[in-house]
Amino acid sequence: MFIDSHCHLDFPELVERKDEILAKMAENQVDTALCISVKLETFPNVLALAKAHAHLYASVGVHPDNEDVDEPDVARLVELANDPKIVAIGETGLDYYWHKDAPEWQRDRFRVHIRAARETRKPLVVHTRSASDDTLRLMREEGADVPGGVMHCFTESQEVARAAMDLGFYISFSGIVTFKNAKELKEVARYVPLDRMLIETDSPYLAPVPFRGKTNEPGFVKHVAEHIAELRGIDVETVAERTSENFKTLFRIGL
Repeated sequence: MFIDSHCHLDFPELVERKDEILAKMAENQVDTALCISVKLETFPNVLALAKAHAHLYASVGVHPDNEDVDEPDVARLVELANDPKIVAIGETGLDYYWHKDAPEWQRDRFRVHIRAARETRKPLVVHTRSASDDTLRLMREEGADVPGGVMHCFTESQEVARAAMDLGFYISFSGIVTFKNAKELKEVARYVPLDRMLIETDSPYLAPVPFRGKTNEPGFVKHVAEHIAELRGIDVETVAERTSENFKTLFRIGL
């Protein structure tokens, strides 16, 4: 069975088809998914999905791209993370691709999330884009190795992967790894040890081949696993088993 470690089932493209989405998860042997929070205003919807379905879990956090939203502090995140269905802090991190001015408010927000993760001992879900040096620097400065976490939708270099793993983080691959032009990322997928790897969809975005360009959904995560298995010359069952074990270990589910 496969696990989608990062999806956005509360987004309109998916929540309007919730019953169909959940049925397709079952058809494709995807037995668990983590629904990711991107702002506090919509966090109740994310939590409600997780509480309504035994095989769904949730995170709490504010995405680094979101401006003019309810800004969290450590105490608020800790309070919201108290629900047993909340297994992670995030999605958090830095994104200088969309914010080329590298704003200080992004770094401040990231520090808040790391501190909340340290206090709750719940792992971080980290987004980094065109900001790997600062992302790793803040992770080191704030002690992100204490709660650990995952570098989600990984698109960085092998060196960045190694630095993150040295901090105890897992590396999660999305449908991007199936894209023909993602040659460097394919090498990273060969490099990362199976015991440090997760798989995800980041749905409704980044649908894997053969669904590229369409609305993504958790049921498609098996195509990510199949591609990684092909890259590594192993069977897909091994990828499914190891990444599922890693998910449960990281997020302390069923342990």
